[in-house]
Parts: sequence; C-alpha cells; structure tokens
Amino acid sequence: MPDTHTQLSDQSIPERAVHKAEACQEPPPPARVMSIHAHPDDQEFTVGGTLAKWARAGSEIVTVCITSGESGSNERTAPHLAKEKLARIREEEQRAACRVLGIQHVEFMHYPDGVLQPTLELRRDLTRLIRRYKPEIVVCGDPTMWFYGNSYLNHPDHRAAAQAALEAVFPSAGTRFIFPELLDEGLEPHEVKKVFIHGSEKSETYVDISATLEIKIAALKEHKSQLGDWDPSEMLREWAREGAVEHGLEYAEAFRVMILKE
Repeated sequence: MPDTHTQLSDQSIPERAVHKAEACQEPPPPARVMSIHAHPDDQEFTVGGTLAKWARAGSEIVTVCITSGESGSNERTAPHLAKEKLARIREEEQRAACRVLGIQHVEFMHYPDGVLQPTLELRRDLTRLIRRYKPEIVVCGDPTMWFYGNSYLNHPDHRAAAQAALEAVFPSAGTRFIFPELLDEGLEPHEVKKVFIHGSEKSETYVDISATLEIKIAALKEHKSQLGDWDPSEMLREWAREGAVEHGLEYAEAFRVMILKE
C-alpha cells in the first residue's frame, strides 16, 4: 500500500488536521504580499507594523480595499457629506497611509460599504487579483470572529471580506477550472503559500514590530476623516503589547498562519 502521507498534499485529504510547527515561527520577509481588507484603515489598525517591517526588508506589497469606506461613521462623518466625496477622501487617505508603510500598490474594488457579502462575484474578483499579482502570502482577517471581548461586535464587512479572501486563496486562485473566464484573460492559476490571519482566537505566530510600531501609528493617522482629533497612539501600543511579552518581545502583531504550500 503506498505511503499517502508522502504522496498527497494535506489539502488532498478532507478534514485532515495537520499542525506544522513552522507556522508558529516568524518567517523571513516574503517576496510578494497581498493585504485584503474591507475598508480603508482596517489594515493600519491591525497589521500595519508587519507590513511596514516587510516593506522595509524589500517585500513587494499590494493593498486591496474591497470598499472605499463611503459609509463613514456617525461620530466622524458630517451628515450632509456626499458618499461619493467621502469615498474619494478615504481612498486618498489609504494611499497616503500606504506611502507611510512603504506599500507600492493599492487596489480599490468599489464594492458598497456596509452591505458587503462574500459572493461568488467578489471571490472571482479577488481571485483575479491574486492571479495577477501572484503573492506568496495573503494577509486577511478571521471570518469566524463575531465577538471581541464583551464590547465589540465584529463588523459584518470584515467577516465577509475575510471569507471571500480565504475562498479566493483556496481553492479558486490555484484551480484551473474554477472561474475559467480568468484563463481567457491570460490569468493562470497561482498557489498562495501562506495565509496570515489576524484577529483570530488561535493566533500562534507573533511578528516583532518593535521597530515599526511608530510607522504603523503614523500610517493610521493618515485616516484623518475617521480619526478626527483622536490620537490612537497609546491604544495601538497597548494592543501591540498584548501577548508580546510572553514571547520575549516588546511589541508584536499576532497571526494564525496557514501553510498551504511548502
């Protein structure tokens, strides 16, 4: 009987749980990264330190904003402001934040803010971007997270964006006959090697952002339409300290890492 453990990939065996120790280790900077989130500023609040660290090490990074954040917030958005104008403001703020982080490419998908769904259309559009840019690593949120503590309900757009991103990574981006119309566009399948999932209860990988935390803070401050005169510095420092000390770090960002391809 053949040794299927050596002949089949982990993904070939449904419901097989394999724990890979290297998923808990901070990896070297990847060559190409795609960061996928629902709104402008999602990335800066969550993974800006890691992206800044990789950018400074030479990683090519593309930021994908599925919406342009045109629904704003009751606290920060003037009620008379046109949604189209706010979308333009927030897109420029995202570009400015990416410049601070050192990110070269920004893609806005212009899905409607506040009512995002993990549709096949969204999955196909994300698959298109993954095949075009060919990232080694995709960074996104955790679609299973509804609650953080007892005071924050995770935004449904965050969950929808994360679900669509993961489904685009696997199986869509790497499977030739899923969305065959993309082949007609010249976009061959691409297999993402790892997914870095932030905001997960099962985070095991801690990326040291001690040298880039202030860059993360500066990038977030570019989102002036959402922050107003609020200074997020101490909050971001507090978040970055959570779990870092027990891993021998001053500041860190935590991820659940899925290794899809060795």
